[in-house]
Amino acid sequence: MANAKPLHDAMDEISDTVGEQAFRKIRGDIVSGDLKPGQKLKLEHLKSKYGVSVSTLREILNRLTTEDLVVAEGQRGFEVSPASVDNLREVGDLRLVLENHALALSFAAGDLDWEADVVAAHHKLSSIEKALLAGDANRTFEWIKYDFAFHHALISACGSKSLLAIHQSIFDRFMRYHLLAASFRGDGVSEDHKELFRLALERDVAGAQAKLAQHIHSGIDHILSTGRL
Repeated sequence: MANAKPLHDAMDEISDTVGEQAFRKIRGDIVSGDLKPGQKLKLEHLKSKYGVSVSTLREILNRLTTEDLVVAEGQRGFEVSPASVDNLREVGDLRLVLENHALALSFAAGDLDWEADVVAAHHKLSSIEKALLAGDANRTFEWIKYDFAFHHALISACGSKSLLAIHQSIFDRFMRYHLLAASFRGDGVSEDHKELFRLALERDVAGAQAKLAQHIHSGIDHILSTGRL
């Protein structure tokens, strides 16, 4: 028993684990649209739904305000950040700046293992996109997962954990709008990914950055065309 941790330390670890699980669940429910833009986040309801204390919920919601996924209303509590055309465009611009920079770093440093990761990520994404194009709309949430995995693979050799973490946060905020639009863009997005894949293997930074800009702007246009904002 000499190596046993003090009870309070063990309880803190359990609490941290539960808190992190709740954080990921609430964050995921906001990104997916299960918690809707502008929805009031009532602590007693969330306590029951996510199984954590009110104090833990306050910490989680304050943490989510730093990602602009939640808005703090002073004494009135919290609500899910609203969705707007201006915010969509702002998030798209932020994603482009971050991802373009990370692409340049990653293409320069990427080794054979990096190439293998890119190949694997594109294969998985392409398989899901083929299913969606064939009419299997149930794969949309799965597509979101593999879409991120592919874009992450492209920039994974950038050498900066901070850049990757910030990019993931912005990417999720951008994907939130895709999920609110509830519409897959179709052949265009699949062709964009094929071209980004080819340019990555050729280490064509300028070409990939130009394609990424087109890819993101086309995504914004598609979201707006659905009329759901």
